[in-house]
Amino acid sequence: MKILIAYASVGAGHFKAAQALRLYIREKFPDIELKFVDVLDEAGPLYRAFYSQSYSFLVEHLQSVWGFIFWATGLEPVRRLILPAVSIFDSLNSRDFVNLLIRENPDIIISTHFLTSSLAASLKAHGRIASRIICVVTDLDVHPFWVYKGVDLYIVATESSRQRLLGSGIRESAIKVCGIPIEPKFILEYDRSSLCEKLGIRKDAFTVLLMTGSFGLGPLERIAKMLAGEVQVLVVSAGNSGLYERLKKKGLSGVFAYGFVDNIHELMAVSDLIITKPGGLTVSEILSMELPPVFIFTVPGQEAQNAAILKKCGIGLSPRSLRELKRRVLYYRDHPQEIEKVRENIRKIKKTDTLGEICSCCMRR
Repeated sequence: MKILIAYASVGAGHFKAAQALRLYIREKFPDIELKFVDVLDEAGPLYRAFYSQSYSFLVEHLQSVWGFIFWATGLEPVRRLILPAVSIFDSLNSRDFVNLLIRENPDIIISTHFLTSSLAASLKAHGRIASRIICVVTDLDVHPFWVYKGVDLYIVATESSRQRLLGSGIRESAIKVCGIPIEPKFILEYDRSSLCEKLGIRKDAFTVLLMTGSFGLGPLERIAKMLAGEVQVLVVSAGNSGLYERLKKKGLSGVFAYGFVDNIHELMAVSDLIITKPGGLTVSEILSMELPPVFIFTVPGQEAQNAAILKKCGIGLSPRSLRELKRRVLYYRDHPQEIEKVRENIRKIKKTDTLGEICSCCMRR
């Protein structure tokens, strides 16, 4: 059997979901021929730059514009108007990827981005490939841009996504609620004391993990200053090297600064609370780690929907100001029973074997 996992390197989430599936399949099904493809690696430099950088620019500088685009493209008349042109534009600029799919014609295509789903589904609809196409949605809700004729199975994270797809005319047997794929390291249990010793932090302090994804967006420095001396703060600046250098120089009390890290699961395991953006993969990871979240710098569109869905489940706060944020954090610090209530709500909805369930669905026709 030949499986091709396709994604688009727009932000980190789509890659991380694809990577989790890749590692799991390699371990559990070593006899399967597996290919791993970033559609933008197969595209021209201008298209690659436009596709990868336009999103990051919009969410960093023009969030209201991104929110409008997300809302407008969810409207059926708008999609009907623009989809033909978008499809032609994407196909012309992704010819190497399209030719790769035709040449390989794998038994199964697993896609973690709507662009790769669209290109594969179009080829199948025109009889140019015969692959079974599995679309793995990487947010708690599903935007209509993920829905294409030719997709055989949709993997979604929530019942609300399932209902939305049913409302779009997708048959019930073509939808499975499995969750969002994350690496197994987020599922394991860890000894907090030994990890604190390894990281060189206090094990008896109320610990807050502060991060906003690969761009390091938002008022992280102000929040760190505000919480310094009140709680132990672990700040992951990721790609924001300026923030990392400033925090290292300031030496704020109880504040530890990190750049890009490969042990975020360990930082989550030693934390009592996380202040973060509600991206799909981040949400899936913190649910698996049973780490209560406070959401900041929420991007309109998919992130706002993620936060709204979790709020209905009694998970996650979205303070309206930094003053309210500090008050909420200190309230949690002083009322551990409230932290436990959120963890109980997380246990009600978290998925425990997402990778196994997805692979089982992929292998089964």
